[in-house]
Amino acid sequence: MSSGIKKDLDDFYIYLEVAEQKSDLTIRNYRHYLHRFLDFVEAKGVGSVEAITEELVTGFRVWLNRYRDEQGEPLKKVTQNYHVIAIRTFLRYLVKRGRTVLAPDQLDLGKAEPRQIQFLENDEVEQLMHAYGGDGIASLRNRAILEMLYSTGLRVSELARLGSKNINLERGEFSVIGKGKKERIVFLSQDAAFHLGRYLSARQDDDPALFIRHTKTGPALEIDQSGGLSVRAIERIVDQAAQQAGITKRVFPHALRHSMATDLLVNGADLRSVQEMLGHSSVTTTQVYTHLTNQHLKEVHQAFHRRRKSAADEPDNKPGETTED
Repeated sequence: MSSGIKKDLDDFYIYLEVAEQKSDLTIRNYRHYLHRFLDFVEAKGVGSVEAITEELVTGFRVWLNRYRDEQGEPLKKVTQNYHVIAIRTFLRYLVKRGRTVLAPDQLDLGKAEPRQIQFLENDEVEQLMHAYGGDGIASLRNRAILEMLYSTGLRVSELARLGSKNINLERGEFSVIGKGKKERIVFLSQDAAFHLGRYLSARQDDDPALFIRHTKTGPALEIDQSGGLSVRAIERIVDQAAQQAGITKRVFPHALRHSMATDLLVNGADLRSVQEMLGHSSVTTTQVYTHLTNQHLKEVHQAFHRRRKSAADEPDNKPGETTED
């Protein structure tokens, strides 16, 4: 890779970390998308950011669209757009630094497919919650994780960062730092508080992380740098719960977040309140759930709204008689 471009990239990542206060995950994603782009650029013999043209970016987008992974699957349109967003952000950074580069606004995003939201039905949630029913410390932990994800709507990365001191079981609420370093309040259901309390009472350690590994063997990916379970380990716990519960579809932690939001809206919660609980910066993001609840509202309307009978259903009335009560 060109040393000049690499230096610009390294400076950009520092800028994201220090000036923009982006999370490690966000910076890691930028590295992934931009490294892929710059591998393409290097193959074209381009050695500086000033030489990046709209035609070059278009060629890269064609490459992304034709890319297939080891299973022969293409990149999703939204993933392709993430690459473009990363390039635009990098170019905006360079413009701020007075560099003469391709104007970021010249790069339009492609039309993405409608976002697919996976959520669980009520009976599937119940099956999932009872997948870990033992009294062993690992089972208590896993049940608490499932209850926490569904009750609070936390992102899995937010759950992985929690410490024991963050939680107030008596109040049934606590604050969490989400995307964009924004703080919000999340709430524990009675079930979540109960199972989390059982798990914490069974702990015989002084590790500050809320959820930790309780076996001496296992993949290194099961723990993160702070000693708590990693995102990957929590994803594995949820996936195994779904398999044990007999749920045929693949279940990720985010499905529980979607399920919580859908359940709130179906039962009458307003969109703004759900937005606050999920930590969405814009209500537009939360509106993705409304199409899930529209079908439920239609079923309620059909079941409970009084319908006029058609003429064919009306009884033959004799002159002078009425059907009014």
